[in-house]
Amino acid sequence: MPLYKTIRVNDFTKVLIWKIEESLEDLTKGIELTEQSKKRVDAMKSILHQQGFMSIRQLLKQAGYVDADVFYDEFGKPHLKDKNYLSISHSFTFTAIIISKKKPVGIDVEKQRDKIVKIAHKFTPIEEYNTIANHEALVSKLTIVWGAKESLYKIYGKKKLQFLHHIYIEDFSFIDTKTTGVIKYKGYVSSYDICFLEFEGFTCVYAF
Repeated sequence: MPLYKTIRVNDFTKVLIWKIEESLEDLTKGIELTEQSKKRVDAMKSILHQQGFMSIRQLLKQAGYVDADVFYDEFGKPHLKDKNYLSISHSFTFTAIIISKKKPVGIDVEKQRDKIVKIAHKFTPIEEYNTIANHEALVSKLTIVWGAKESLYKIYGKKKLQFLHHIYIEDFSFIDTKTTGVIKYKGYVSSYDICFLEFEGFTCVYAF
C-alpha cells in the first residue's frame, strides 16, 4: 500500500499523499463505492483518472472514512458528512488529501512541467520572476505559485474567482517551504498559511 507521505500540519489538520503504483483492480480492494461513485468511475475514459479516484478513496480509508462519507456541492467541491473540512488533488501518479477538524483547507499536487512558463502570465504577474535566471528554478517557483492559488481557489469553493486578479501569494524562498496567501473578491478578504514540498518531479501545496 504505497501511502507515500503523511504530514501532521497541526493538532487538527493532516495531509496524506499516495503514489499510484498498483493496478486499478488492486486499488479497488477493500473499497466500497456508492452507486454514484461507481457511475463516475465508469464514465472516466482514462485508467489513470480511475486509479486516481480509487487511490483517493484509499487515502480516505487511511483517515478513517469511506466513500459514502463524501459528498459534492453544486460547485463540485468535496465535503465530509461529519463536517470536517476536506480537499483532494490528483496529478498523474500522485494523489493527496488534506483534512481539518476546525478550519477550511485546500491542497494541490502538480507535476513540474516546462509549459507552466508559457501560461504563467495568465495566473501571476510574470515580470516579478525576471530575476530568476535558472529555468528549473523558474518552473519550480511557478508551480508552487500555481499550486498555492489552486489551493486557495478550492477553499473558496465557488466559480468566477480569477487566479490573476483575486488571489495573491506572498513571495517566498524555497528554503522556507511556506508562505501566505490572500483571497480578495467583491468585498471578501481572507488570509491563509501555505506550505509546499517537492518530490520526484512533483509539487504539493496545501493551504489552511
